[in-house]
Amino acid sequence: MTRKPELKGRPELRGRAARLAHLLPTGRAQAARTPFVLLVVLLLGGGLIGLLVLNSALSEGAFRLDDLQRETKELTDEEQALQRDIDAYSAPDALQRRARELGMVPGGDPAFLGPDGKVKGVPSAASAARARLVLAPEALATATAPPPSPESAPRSPHASTPGR
Repeated sequence: MTRKPELKGRPELRGRAARLAHLLPTGRAQAARTPFVLLVVLLLGGGLIGLLVLNSALSEGAFRLDDLQRETKELTDEEQALQRDIDAYSAPDALQRRARELGMVPGGDPAFLGPDGKVKGVPSAASAARARLVLAPEALATATAPPPSPESAPRSPHASTPGR
């Protein structure tokens, strides 16, 4: 009896199984590895390029954030300086000094009007001892003639009292 040599890794088959086994390749099937290797290399390369682009975008955002924080600090410093100037101009002693420079004088004692129309208190006029008229440059440019005095203005016979 002649026996077929037994194939490596395969048991000896008989009958129908033996006929079907002849249809299958006898050697180890070698799949084409080149497309798979190229696919893996392309995926890794694409991932690395994607990471590089993402890292660049994050770095650019960090630089932009740094610039905006520096600009915010500068604007905050400028705002604080302007607020100090406003506070200096609105201080009571600065207002008094500027009012005196403009020729204003402190007012006298006030008088109040009650709901029934009676005057409460004794009004007094402001002391005009040091009063002198100083006009601002804007007022000098627009002032061409002195305003009419109340005595020279013609009074209408039907003039109504203010507030009525």
